[in-house]
Amino acid sequence: MVSVSDRKLVLAISSRALFDLGDSHTVFEKEGLEAYSRYQIEHENDVLKPGDAFFVVQKLLRLNEQLPGEPRVEVILLSRNSADTGLRVFNSIEHYGLNISRAAFCGGESPYRYVSAFGCHLFLSTDADDVRHALDHGIAAATLMASSSQTEHGDQLRFAFDGDAVLFSDESERIFKQQGLKAFAESEKAAAMKPLSGGPFKAFLSALQSLQKEFGDEETPIRTALVTARSAPAHERVIRTLRAWDVRIDESLFLGGMDKGAFLKAYGADVFFDDQKTHCDSARTHVATGHVPHGIANELMKEGD
Repeated sequence: MVSVSDRKLVLAISSRALFDLGDSHTVFEKEGLEAYSRYQIEHENDVLKPGDAFFVVQKLLRLNEQLPGEPRVEVILLSRNSADTGLRVFNSIEHYGLNISRAAFCGGESPYRYVSAFGCHLFLSTDADDVRHALDHGIAAATLMASSSQTEHGDQLRFAFDGDAVLFSDESERIFKQQGLKAFAESEKAAAMKPLSGGPFKAFLSALQSLQKEFGDEETPIRTALVTARSAPAHERVIRTLRAWDVRIDESLFLGGMDKGAFLKAYGADVFFDDQKTHCDSARTHVATGHVPHGIANELMKEGD
Protein backbone atom coordinates (compact mmCIF):
# COMPACT_ATOMS: atom_id res chain seq x y z
CA MET A 1 0.00 0.00 0.00
CA VAL A 2 1.37 3.47 -0.95
CA SER A 3 1.61 5.85 2.00
CA VAL A 4 0.75 9.56 1.85
CA SER A 5 4.44 10.43 2.27
CA ASP A 6 5.26 8.33 -0.82
CA ARG A 7 2.66 10.29 -2.80
CA LYS A 8 3.85 13.69 -1.58
CA LEU A 9 5.14 16.15 -4.18
CA VAL A 10 8.18 18.00 -2.84
CA LEU A 11 9.50 21.24 -4.33
CA ALA A 12 12.76 22.92 -3.33
CA ILE A 13 12.89 26.67 -3.89
CA SER A 14 15.70 29.18 -3.47
CA SER A 15 14.98 32.36 -1.51
CA ARG A 16 15.74 34.53 -4.58
CA ALA A 17 13.24 32.54 -6.68
CA LEU A 18 10.53 32.81 -4.02
CA PHE A 19 11.06 36.51 -3.23
CA ASP A 20 12.41 39.58 -4.97
CA LEU A 21 15.82 40.02 -3.33
CA GLY A 22 17.14 42.31 -6.05
CA ASP A 23 17.98 45.25 -3.76
CA SER A 24 19.85 43.17 -1.18
CA HIS A 25 21.65 41.21 -3.92
CA THR A 26 22.86 44.50 -5.38
CA VAL A 27 24.26 45.39 -1.95
CA PHE A 28 26.06 42.03 -1.86
CA GLU A 29 27.56 42.50 -5.34
CA LYS A 30 28.69 46.09 -4.72
CA GLU A 31 29.68 46.03 -1.04
CA GLY A 32 30.27 42.40 -0.09
CA LEU A 33 28.95 39.85 2.38
CA GLU A 34 29.30 41.91 5.55
CA ALA A 35 27.30 44.82 4.12
CA TYR A 36 24.72 42.38 2.75
CA SER A 37 24.28 40.73 6.16
CA ARG A 38 23.94 44.10 7.85
CA TYR A 39 21.37 45.21 5.26
CA GLN A 40 19.24 42.09 5.73
CA ILE A 41 19.26 42.38 9.51
CA GLU A 42 18.37 46.09 9.35
CA HIS A 43 15.45 45.29 7.05
CA GLU A 44 14.35 41.96 8.52
CA ASN A 45 10.89 43.30 9.35
CA ASP A 46 10.38 44.69 5.85
CA VAL A 47 8.22 42.27 3.85
CA LEU A 48 9.80 41.09 0.60
CA LYS A 49 7.90 41.35 -2.67
CA PRO A 50 6.97 38.12 -4.48
CA GLY A 51 9.62 36.63 -6.77
CA ASP A 52 9.16 34.83 -10.08
CA ALA A 53 8.20 31.50 -8.47
CA PHE A 54 6.01 32.93 -5.71
CA PHE A 55 2.62 32.36 -7.35
CA VAL A 56 3.51 28.83 -8.46
CA VAL A 57 4.48 28.01 -4.86
CA GLN A 58 1.35 29.67 -3.52
CA LYS A 59 -0.90 27.67 -5.85
CA LEU A 60 0.92 24.41 -5.08
CA LEU A 61 0.49 24.88 -1.33
CA ARG A 62 -3.21 25.70 -1.78
CA LEU A 63 -3.70 22.19 -3.18
CA ASN A 64 -3.29 20.89 0.38
CA GLU A 65 -6.47 22.73 1.36
CA GLN A 66 -8.46 20.81 -1.27
CA LEU A 67 -7.51 17.28 -0.20
CA PRO A 68 -8.28 15.57 3.10
CA GLY A 69 -5.63 14.07 5.36
CA GLU A 70 -1.91 14.75 5.39
CA PRO A 71 -0.51 17.44 3.05
CA ARG A 72 0.25 16.12 -0.44
CA VAL A 73 2.57 19.02 -1.32
CA GLU A 74 5.60 20.29 0.57
CA VAL A 75 7.85 23.22 -0.25
CA ILE A 76 11.41 23.34 1.11
CA LEU A 77 13.35 26.62 1.27
CA LEU A 78 17.01 26.32 0.25
CA SER A 79 19.13 29.42 0.71
CA ARG A 80 22.73 30.64 0.57
CA ASN A 81 21.84 32.96 3.46
CA SER A 82 22.78 32.19 7.04
CA ALA A 83 19.91 31.55 9.44
CA ASP A 84 20.56 35.00 10.89
CA THR A 85 20.23 36.90 7.61
CA GLY A 86 17.51 34.51 6.48
CA LEU A 87 15.16 35.69 9.21
CA ARG A 88 13.77 38.31 6.79
CA VAL A 89 12.84 35.51 4.38
CA PHE A 90 10.96 33.56 7.04
CA ASN A 91 9.24 36.73 8.25
CA SER A 92 8.00 37.25 4.68
CA ILE A 93 6.88 33.62 4.43
CA GLU A 94 4.82 34.13 7.59
CA HIS A 95 3.39 37.42 6.28
CA TYR A 96 2.06 35.76 3.11
CA GLY A 97 0.74 32.74 5.01
CA LEU A 98 2.86 30.22 3.11
CA ASN A 99 3.03 26.86 4.85
CA ILE A 100 6.82 26.40 4.58
CA SER A 101 8.50 25.03 7.69
CA ARG A 102 11.61 23.17 6.46
CA ALA A 103 14.68 25.03 5.27
CA ALA A 104 18.43 24.84 4.80
CA PHE A 105 20.43 28.06 5.29
CA CYS A 106 23.91 27.40 3.98
CA GLY A 107 25.93 30.47 4.98
CA GLY A 108 27.22 31.31 1.52
CA GLU A 109 27.62 27.72 0.31
CA SER A 110 25.53 26.17 -2.44
CA PRO A 111 22.36 24.54 -1.06
CA TYR A 112 21.86 22.10 -3.97
CA ARG A 113 23.43 19.22 -2.00
CA TYR A 114 20.37 19.11 0.26
CA VAL A 115 17.88 18.63 -2.60
CA SER A 116 18.21 14.84 -2.58
CA ALA A 117 18.29 14.60 1.21
CA PHE A 118 14.89 16.33 1.41
CA GLY A 119 13.51 13.98 -1.26
CA CYS A 120 12.69 16.80 -3.68
CA HIS A 121 11.14 16.21 -7.11
CA LEU A 122 11.96 19.70 -8.43
CA PHE A 123 14.44 22.46 -7.60
CA LEU A 124 13.81 26.04 -8.75
CA SER A 125 16.57 28.62 -8.36
CA THR A 126 17.95 31.77 -9.94
CA ASP A 127 21.50 30.38 -9.67
CA ALA A 128 22.43 28.50 -12.84
CA ASP A 129 25.38 26.70 -11.22
CA ASP A 130 23.20 25.32 -8.42
CA VAL A 131 20.67 24.16 -11.02
CA ARG A 132 23.35 22.39 -13.09
CA HIS A 133 24.63 20.60 -9.98
CA ALA A 134 21.11 19.41 -9.13
CA LEU A 135 20.57 18.15 -12.69
CA ASP A 136 23.92 16.33 -12.55
CA HIS A 137 22.60 14.51 -9.48
CA GLY A 138 19.40 13.39 -11.20
CA ILE A 139 17.00 16.04 -9.86
CA ALA A 140 14.65 18.02 -12.10
CA ALA A 141 15.85 21.61 -11.86
CA ALA A 142 15.48 24.90 -13.71
CA THR A 143 16.93 28.38 -13.59
CA LEU A 144 14.05 30.83 -13.29
CA MET A 145 14.29 33.75 -15.68
CA ALA A 146 12.78 37.10 -14.77
CA SER A 147 9.37 37.64 -16.39
CA SER A 148 7.13 40.69 -16.35
CA SER A 149 4.05 38.60 -17.12
CA GLN A 150 1.70 36.86 -14.71
CA THR A 151 -1.06 34.44 -15.70
CA GLU A 152 -4.15 33.92 -13.59
CA HIS A 153 -6.57 30.98 -13.63
CA GLY A 154 -7.81 31.27 -10.10
CA ASP A 155 -6.30 28.40 -8.17
CA GLN A 156 -5.69 26.22 -11.25
CA LEU A 157 -1.98 25.53 -11.75
CA ARG A 158 -0.77 25.13 -15.34
CA PHE A 159 2.61 23.58 -16.13
CA ALA A 160 4.07 23.50 -19.64
CA PHE A 161 7.06 21.40 -20.71
CA ASP A 162 9.31 21.15 -23.73
CA GLY A 163 9.91 17.57 -24.86
CA ASP A 164 13.48 16.70 -25.89
CA ALA A 165 16.08 17.17 -23.12
CA VAL A 166 13.32 18.07 -20.62
CA LEU A 167 10.61 15.37 -20.41
CA PHE A 168 12.57 13.08 -22.75
CA SER A 169 16.27 12.40 -23.15
CA ASP A 170 18.19 14.40 -25.77
CA GLU A 171 18.89 11.31 -27.92
CA SER A 172 16.73 12.61 -30.77
CA GLU A 173 17.87 16.19 -30.44
CA ARG A 174 21.47 15.03 -30.80
CA ILE A 175 20.64 13.60 -34.21
CA PHE A 176 18.96 16.87 -35.20
CA LYS A 177 21.88 19.02 -34.00
CA GLN A 178 24.57 16.79 -35.49
CA GLN A 179 22.93 15.52 -38.70
CA GLY A 180 20.13 17.95 -39.52
CA LEU A 181 16.35 17.95 -39.85
CA LYS A 182 16.09 15.30 -42.59
CA ALA A 183 18.11 12.74 -40.61
CA PHE A 184 16.10 13.58 -37.48
CA ALA A 185 12.75 13.04 -39.25
CA GLU A 186 13.92 9.74 -40.80
CA SER A 187 15.29 8.50 -37.47
CA GLU A 188 12.10 9.35 -35.58
CA LYS A 189 9.89 7.69 -38.17
CA ALA A 190 12.01 4.55 -38.07
CA ALA A 191 11.99 4.51 -34.24
CA ALA A 192 8.30 5.48 -33.85
CA MET A 193 7.50 2.28 -31.92
CA LYS A 194 10.51 2.60 -29.60
CA PRO A 195 9.81 4.75 -26.50
CA LEU A 196 12.21 7.58 -25.80
CA SER A 197 14.30 7.44 -22.64
CA GLY A 198 13.26 9.70 -19.81
CA GLY A 199 14.70 13.18 -19.43
CA PRO A 200 15.38 15.12 -16.21
CA PHE A 201 11.70 16.08 -15.70
CA LYS A 202 10.16 12.64 -16.19
CA ALA A 203 10.05 11.84 -12.45
CA PHE A 204 8.58 15.26 -11.65
CA LEU A 205 5.86 14.82 -14.29
CA SER A 206 5.01 11.38 -12.87
CA ALA A 207 4.79 12.79 -9.33
CA LEU A 208 2.65 15.66 -10.61
CA GLN A 209 0.30 13.23 -12.34
CA SER A 210 -0.02 11.15 -9.18
CA LEU A 211 -1.18 14.31 -7.44
CA GLN A 212 -3.59 15.06 -10.31
CA LYS A 213 -5.20 11.64 -9.85
CA GLU A 214 -6.08 12.56 -6.26
CA PHE A 215 -8.59 15.03 -7.68
CA GLY A 216 -10.10 12.80 -10.37
CA ASP A 217 -10.83 13.87 -13.93
CA GLU A 218 -13.38 16.57 -13.13
CA GLU A 219 -12.31 20.09 -12.15
CA THR A 220 -8.68 19.19 -11.48
CA PRO A 221 -6.67 22.17 -10.18
CA ILE A 222 -3.58 20.98 -12.11
CA ARG A 223 -3.20 21.05 -15.88
CA THR A 224 -0.20 20.02 -17.99
CA ALA A 225 0.90 20.71 -21.55
CA LEU A 226 3.66 19.51 -23.86
CA VAL A 227 4.84 22.39 -26.06
CA THR A 228 7.37 21.12 -28.57
CA ALA A 229 8.99 22.24 -31.82
CA ARG A 230 8.34 18.74 -33.23
CA SER A 231 5.78 18.16 -35.98
CA ALA A 232 4.56 15.16 -37.99
CA PRO A 233 5.94 12.55 -38.50
CA ALA A 234 8.12 13.03 -35.38
CA HIS A 235 5.02 13.43 -33.19
CA GLU A 236 4.18 9.70 -33.21
CA ARG A 237 7.16 8.62 -31.12
CA VAL A 238 6.31 11.23 -28.48
CA ILE A 239 2.70 10.04 -28.20
CA ARG A 240 3.73 6.39 -27.98
CA THR A 241 6.41 7.23 -25.40
CA LEU A 242 3.88 8.88 -23.09
CA ARG A 243 1.57 5.86 -23.51
CA ALA A 244 4.44 3.52 -22.61
CA TRP A 245 5.13 5.59 -19.50
CA ASP A 246 1.40 5.56 -18.61
CA VAL A 247 1.54 9.34 -18.36
CA ARG A 248 -1.26 11.63 -19.49
CA ILE A 249 -0.60 15.13 -20.79
CA ASP A 250 -3.71 17.34 -20.90
CA GLU A 251 -2.65 19.32 -23.97
CA SER A 252 0.01 18.62 -26.63
CA LEU A 253 1.18 21.31 -29.04
CA PHE A 254 3.35 20.21 -31.98
CA LEU A 255 4.49 23.54 -33.40
CA GLY A 256 6.88 22.53 -36.17
CA GLY A 257 9.43 25.20 -35.25
CA MET A 258 6.95 28.07 -34.65
CA ASP A 259 7.66 30.51 -31.83
CA LYS A 260 6.33 29.10 -28.56
CA GLY A 261 5.62 32.33 -26.70
CA ALA A 262 2.19 33.15 -28.14
CA PHE A 263 1.00 29.56 -27.63
CA LEU A 264 2.13 29.55 -24.01
CA LYS A 265 0.25 32.79 -23.44
CA ALA A 266 -2.87 31.28 -25.03
CA TYR A 267 -2.54 28.17 -22.84
CA GLY A 268 -2.01 30.37 -19.78
CA ALA A 269 1.06 28.60 -18.38
CA ASP A 270 2.05 29.47 -14.83
CA VAL A 271 5.53 28.21 -15.66
CA PHE A 272 7.21 26.73 -18.75
CA PHE A 273 10.35 24.57 -18.81
CA ASP A 274 12.65 24.41 -21.85
CA ASP A 275 16.28 23.44 -22.44
CA GLN A 276 16.98 25.97 -25.17
CA LYS A 277 17.83 29.53 -24.17
CA THR A 278 16.32 31.04 -27.34
CA HIS A 279 12.95 29.42 -26.60
CA CYS A 280 13.17 30.59 -22.98
CA ASP A 281 13.90 34.17 -24.04
CA SER A 282 10.80 34.12 -26.23
CA ALA A 283 8.60 32.50 -23.60
CA ARG A 284 9.60 34.76 -20.70
CA THR A 285 7.88 37.77 -22.30
CA HIS A 286 4.59 35.89 -21.91
CA VAL A 287 4.93 33.50 -18.94
CA ALA A 288 7.26 32.60 -16.09
CA THR A 289 10.01 30.46 -17.59
CA GLY A 290 12.59 28.00 -16.28
CA HIS A 291 15.71 27.22 -18.30
CA VAL A 292 16.81 23.58 -18.00
CA PRO A 293 20.57 23.61 -18.73
CA HIS A 294 20.67 20.01 -19.91
CA GLY A 295 21.43 18.18 -23.15
CA ILE A 296 23.32 18.83 -26.36
CA ALA A 297 21.93 22.33 -26.98
CA ASN A 298 23.54 23.50 -23.74
CA GLU A 299 26.73 21.57 -24.39
CA LEU A 300 27.07 23.33 -27.73
CA MET A 301 26.30 26.69 -26.10
CA LYS A 302 29.11 26.08 -23.57
CA GLU A 303 31.54 25.25 -26.36
CA GLY A 304 30.60 28.48 -28.10
CA ASP A 305 31.30 30.63 -25.03
